[in-house]
Amino acid sequence: MGTDGMEWFEFYCPTRIVFGRGQFARAGELARSLGRSALVVANGGSPDDPGSAVSRLCEMLTAAGLKWSFLRQRNEPDVADVEGGLEQARRDGCDMVVGIGGGSAIDAAKAVAGVLSNGGTVMDYLEIVGKGRKLAKPAAPWMAIPATAGTGAEVTRNAVIACREKRFKASLRGEHLQARVALVDAELGVTVAADVTARCGMDALCQLIESYTSDAAGAMTDALALEGIARVGRSLRLACSRGEDLDAREDLALAAMFSGIALANAGLGAVHGFAAPLGANFPVPHGVACAALLAGVMKANVLALRRESPSHPWLRRYARIGRALTWRQSGDPVAVEEGICFVEELVGALGIPPLRRFGLTEQCIPDMVALAKQTSSMKHNPVSLDDDVLAGILHRAIAATS
Repeated sequence: MGTDGMEWFEFYCPTRIVFGRGQFARAGELARSLGRSALVVANGGSPDDPGSAVSRLCEMLTAAGLKWSFLRQRNEPDVADVEGGLEQARRDGCDMVVGIGGGSAIDAAKAVAGVLSNGGTVMDYLEIVGKGRKLAKPAAPWMAIPATAGTGAEVTRNAVIACREKRFKASLRGEHLQARVALVDAELGVTVAADVTARCGMDALCQLIESYTSDAAGAMTDALALEGIARVGRSLRLACSRGEDLDAREDLALAAMFSGIALANAGLGAVHGFAAPLGANFPVPHGVACAALLAGVMKANVLALRRESPSHPWLRRYARIGRALTWRQSGDPVAVEEGICFVEELVGALGIPPLRRFGLTEQCIPDMVALAKQTSSMKHNPVSLDDDVLAGILHRAIAATS
């Protein structure tokens, strides 16, 4: 959005999206249009686990006349994981990739596909910690099949990869990375555990809120973000308490996908600025980091915006977030703080643990603040936050009692 109030934006989403209950049954048919031999990357289930989504996928690939090679992705992907996947794909003659499961499997699949067709190593293309080269060629054809509703990685144009030796998580990024097909079937989420559903849902909510309040937000991303925020507000608790509720699961699947499209076009903010170094230095799941920090960053942003101007236009966005989360009618007055209170109550209800449970201490705060300021996400926070404010956000997330 232009600073003069005039509307302008660019919008990018070339991925073919196949969404709906029962659509997973089309995986073989859809994969057949992409290549002849697939590297299947998954972080749950296996080809030898009868009835699992991975086993069903491999059966469908075989029935479609495709060869496949299986790669287990454990935890969030790092440089070594991607290099291992590249070695396996090249050795087994894979000309396409399928990522199935959570965001870690899909990001690993995306990174492998990107480097497979462009050559070299993952460090050639990683931002900040690597050489940051652009991906000049389209990624090897790949398909994303999310089983959790969180990162929206099936429709984003970046893959987040940890570099352990640099203590940092960074991205391969570019329009050439997007999946040819995103196959989203809410039925795959029914067996996802409640704690995983909770942290994934909070990641999606955080991405929706941060893209809506980003300084690069626009009309297209606004529409997706507000719709996604409303769906998370009505369905995340229900999906955690009644995992078989397909209406709730479908709300979350749509919200996560909307969050991926929105962030790919509008960027994120300070929560994700922190989440990158936290995830690279401590065993904190990404969604937990987002949940633990979201309300604190919202409070800090609102306070800083009010200092700039009591009538700052971005404050109205925080009120709209509260309206969407609480399903209030558009004519009803909603205070800016209502959305923040809703997030705090939701984090408590979901039992999200405080960051100290993962080894984060007060002594770590200066290093985490310094690393967070290097991230691309921090650039799109709606207002600049100084080091003391950023340190205070972390301090409160460490000291939280939930």
